[in-house]
Amino acid sequence: MKVPLCTFKRGFGNFMGHIISISNQKGGVGKTTTAVNLSSCLAAAERSCLLIDCDPQGNATTGLGIDRSNLEKGLYDLLTGAVKDEGVITETGISGLHLIGSTVDLVGAEVEMVSMKKKEFRLRDGLERLRQRYDYIFLDSPPSLGFLTVNTLTAADSVLVPLQCEYYALEGLSQLLKTVQAVKRGLNPGLGLAGILLTMYDQRNNLSQQVEDEVREHFKKRVFKTVIPRNVRLSEAPSHGRPILLYDIRCKGAKSYLALARELIGRGIG
Repeated sequence: MKVPLCTFKRGFGNFMGHIISISNQKGGVGKTTTAVNLSSCLAAAERSCLLIDCDPQGNATTGLGIDRSNLEKGLYDLLTGAVKDEGVITETGISGLHLIGSTVDLVGAEVEMVSMKKKEFRLRDGLERLRQRYDYIFLDSPPSLGFLTVNTLTAADSVLVPLQCEYYALEGLSQLLKTVQAVKRGLNPGLGLAGILLTMYDQRNNLSQQVEDEVREHFKKRVFKTVIPRNVRLSEAPSHGRPILLYDIRCKGAKSYLALARELIGRGIG
């Protein structure tokens, strides 16, 4: 389905094959919401996107309306080498957005990968040819720092960190950035920071403003100007298996992710 929202223009540089890991070891901070909706907004802007659901919970898969029980091949098959890249791609309801989904088999991948050769590079090697076909590849990481998350960081060109506007946000962020630096030193020297994205922002709550001020003071321009608000329609959309553009394009959540897509392009990321 084509979404008629092309208010962007090409000309911001070379977008071929930029891989972005959306990571935070904390759960419930908006990783999957960001992965599904940012990739959808970029696809609506005529950027070819591939979203890879790296979380065994499979929320990005179901959030795009894909029934996991009917999904025969997915990321597990790519990681284990059972199926080559072309055989694991699923079409979605948005033109220009494809998915490598999370099947039920992915639950056992962490254990199986322990004994695999080059286990930290399985995803990177599996994406070698696919990155030539897409402007953006988004990796929706699980809420942990296990082998699956390490694989996303090893495969990525940059990391986008969703950060919930809550009291312990900076504590978790510090741990994640240490992991990113460790991966950069030992596995992926080219890994960069795409940016920190403030999520679940409540303008009625003083704490949200305090967290934003502190994060911007510490990380300056590495924090996206766009802020994702708490939004009922945004939280409802996954239960309907639809990205926010198809669920309610007029809501604040949709407008925020469209703004984030513009900002990502404007930063020359991709």
